[in-house]
Amino acid sequence: MVGSDEIGKDLGAGQGRQAQAGDAAQALTAILQTQYLRYLIIASWALGLLATVGAIEAVVWFAGTVAAGAVRGSFERRMAGRVDKGWGLLFPAVATVTTAAWASAPLLAWFSDHPFGHSLAVALLIGGYVLVFSQLRSSPKQAIVISSPYSLVAVAILASAWGTPNFLPFLAIMPFTAAGLFVLVTMTMLREERIRAFQEHQAHLIEELQAARDKADAANEAKSSFLGVISHELRTPMNGVLGAAQLLGATRLEATQREYLSIIRNSGDNLLSLLNDILDMTKIEAGKMTFEVIDVNLEDLHRRVTGPFVAQAEAKGLNFVCSFEGETPAVVRGDPLRVCQVIQNLLSNAVKFTEAGTVDYQVRSRRIGDRRCAFDFSVTDSGAGIAPEDLERLFQPFTQADVSSTRRFGGTGLGLTIARRMANIMGGDITVTSTPGVGSTFTLSVEAEVVEWHSVVAAQAVDAEVEDGQAFSVLVVEDHPVNRMILEAWLSSAGHATTAAENGQIAVDLAAAQAFDLVIMDVNMPVMDGLSATRLIRQAGLNRDTPIVVLSASARHEDHEAGLEAGADAYLNKPIDFAALAQLMQTVSAGREGLRALTEADESRAAA
Repeated sequence: MVGSDEIGKDLGAGQGRQAQAGDAAQALTAILQTQYLRYLIIASWALGLLATVGAIEAVVWFAGTVAAGAVRGSFERRMAGRVDKGWGLLFPAVATVTTAAWASAPLLAWFSDHPFGHSLAVALLIGGYVLVFSQLRSSPKQAIVISSPYSLVAVAILASAWGTPNFLPFLAIMPFTAAGLFVLVTMTMLREERIRAFQEHQAHLIEELQAARDKADAANEAKSSFLGVISHELRTPMNGVLGAAQLLGATRLEATQREYLSIIRNSGDNLLSLLNDILDMTKIEAGKMTFEVIDVNLEDLHRRVTGPFVAQAEAKGLNFVCSFEGETPAVVRGDPLRVCQVIQNLLSNAVKFTEAGTVDYQVRSRRIGDRRCAFDFSVTDSGAGIAPEDLERLFQPFTQADVSSTRRFGGTGLGLTIARRMANIMGGDITVTSTPGVGSTFTLSVEAEVVEWHSVVAAQAVDAEVEDGQAFSVLVVEDHPVNRMILEAWLSSAGHATTAAENGQIAVDLAAAQAFDLVIMDVNMPVMDGLSATRLIRQAGLNRDTPIVVLSASARHEDHEAGLEAGADAYLNKPIDFAALAQLMQTVSAGREGLRALTEADESRAAA
């Protein structure tokens, strides 16, 4: 059994070998970084020998030293990656042998008959020491070993000078040289110690930053999860608001009531679209907010933009004026949500910060091609205006021209910053001109592809009637009573018979006891969710040919696929688009195949 002392010796020997290998690695790295300078120094030494010992001796020394340097350089490059694998002792041995060629230069100079020979020998000897210790200043042990040929030359010169007047002066030079080398090594070690302390401090700071980053990531993940839950919960009351608005739109209303109802629906649609962005927090926080490109009816867009602010302006006693200049196309390609968000921010600020006078919303359009148009959406107010020095920081985050505005009107000062960034992403920009005491004008400038220059589309009512007047028996599976009431009311308005279920388990029991023409299945429900209920209905062969339409607040493609894989035949997002549901109702008579064919056709058009 090996004793602890022997184990300690083995460990000590291993650590010693690692330290030697580490010193060799540092020395080799320093030499490889400056190896091409050695040939320049060899040439300078050869010039000194040429003037002292003669041409033949100088040329021979030059050739031999260059050859030794080439061999050493080749060896160093070959072993550069192997120093830590047992080559730590071999490197100083090779370096010491090649240094002997350099050390012959002081000997040649000392034993020459030239009057300057002794002085040159001393200069070359000291220069040799400085070269070695400069390259290996971080590895003094390696430097002492590799410079040993110079030490042997010094001893030989000292022995030859014994009994001559040169002995004591030469001997006195040696402590002087050693002191200079000691200072060089000491200063290097102190500097490296400071560097090491700085690196340790930096590593400590990095660890603290990483820990802080991990905490921030965890908090961000918790926040994203919270926002996901909140956005889902907000969809439920929004479904009630928008669903009731659609039902109300099918009744007889006065013109003013229908206008107000349109404002409710448009505002709700905007809020719903913004909730969709909350579900994709990763892209938003990474500055990658998605922008869709769809057909936009400009007449609808203008109503959607101005609707909420006409009443606000009138309530404050302001004149709200809309005007259009130029050739305005009927339909363009763009993102109506983002355009509305930017313009409504400008209108909101104009109404908010104008105490009396007029808010002028002007749209100037300019044709720049057969299929292209430039727009300037300008909002001019008669407010207090903005000072020139405040204009420069107006679009900076968390900044308002008047610091009292936050207390007086609320807000974070982020609106204009977000609006300009959105405009930039859409290829446009927001500019502002202002005169203190007169008012301000904010202009959103963007370009868009034109789909139609002139178009007249008749509005169509959305109802649940089927073309042949057939009435269906429909199972409505929805846990929220408001949503359930809206669906039942909409279906009953066309004579369809409805049966309600509050969760998936009740739906399975009803499907086992009664035949239905259509099943409308919510996904998120207590007791049993809609996907599980759909699977059970399909696996048990209940209502085998009855189409199932799945409803969910999630608009992700993978959730659509999960619904179809569970056995559903179509997938609708919530809040329910009654136009899309009415289109599905037209295919119920064709059974599951007809509904799936319609779904696949819609997906193909969306992909195209």
